[in-house]
Amino acid sequence: MQLERGVFLDLETLDRGDLDLGPLHEALGEWTFHAHTPPEDVAGRLSGAQVVVTNKVVLDADTLASAPDLRLICVAATGTNNVDLEAARRLGIPVCNVRDYATASVVQHVFALILALTVQLPRYDADVRAGAWSRSRQFCLLDHPIRELAGRRLGIIGHGVLGRATAQAARAFGMEVVVARSLAGGPPDPERVPLDTLLASSDVVSLHCPLTPQTRGLMDTRRLAAMPADALLINTARGGIVDAEALAHALRQGTLGGAGIDVLEPEPPPADHPLLAGDIPNLIVTPHVAWAAVESRQRMVAGLADNIRAFREGRPRNQVNP
Repeated sequence: MQLERGVFLDLETLDRGDLDLGPLHEALGEWTFHAHTPPEDVAGRLSGAQVVVTNKVVLDADTLASAPDLRLICVAATGTNNVDLEAARRLGIPVCNVRDYATASVVQHVFALILALTVQLPRYDADVRAGAWSRSRQFCLLDHPIRELAGRRLGIIGHGVLGRATAQAARAFGMEVVVARSLAGGPPDPERVPLDTLLASSDVVSLHCPLTPQTRGLMDTRRLAAMPADALLINTARGGIVDAEALAHALRQGTLGGAGIDVLEPEPPPADHPLLAGDIPNLIVTPHVAWAAVESRQRMVAGLADNIRAFREGRPRNQVNP
């Protein structure tokens, strides 16, 4: 299909000058790149464009209806909740996402959080910087208990590409892996365990499920209380899966061993978000960067370019609104 002009609405969410955008230029000759696009500017920036790339900029029904030249929507992510898929379908505009580009990056971030909490890196680093090692009578500090991952149990909630890759990495550390039964229903899988059984028996729980009505608030007060008191909770999925107030309370009360959180709701979070308080022990919060290794982001650029080329050849790829 003849395509001439593309617009990227929020390039700053993907590239900070460290990526090669050549694949996009090879896929489509004319581009306009915007670091950020406020809502009031979206319609104007779509004018005359046949291809739009968005990561988080919202494309609602009214906006799409005001862009008669638009032929293809490329989402620079896997999730497509920022696009009105039904409106795009009615207008005959394919919406294509990019999948499985960040697996290695996410898995290494999951284990960065697990390892940092298991070997007490934040606490020991703070102690050294405060002079505790220099004042010590011994050659080392042993003030915070360190555990080994080998022989411990990792419970995985959500067994898609990321969940399976996390399980594979866990086994390399000598961990036992258990997987929760699907929350979407369907016949029971004998190789999976009920969620409550997983929570009660896991030393580490890692979330890899999508945010759906069934998973929103999944890790609430009751389920956090079901976990062992020294267990760790890792969330690199979506912030809404965890009840933030309940998690903050559990960590303050010492009924949960620690948590590594890469996602909050909303994003960016307000300064008074419950999990940004300075008095919560054994909590590491990172700013939604589990996916963001430079190699991962470069694969995203390649995936966007592949989607554009496939559409031009008449075979839309990764379309989510057929």
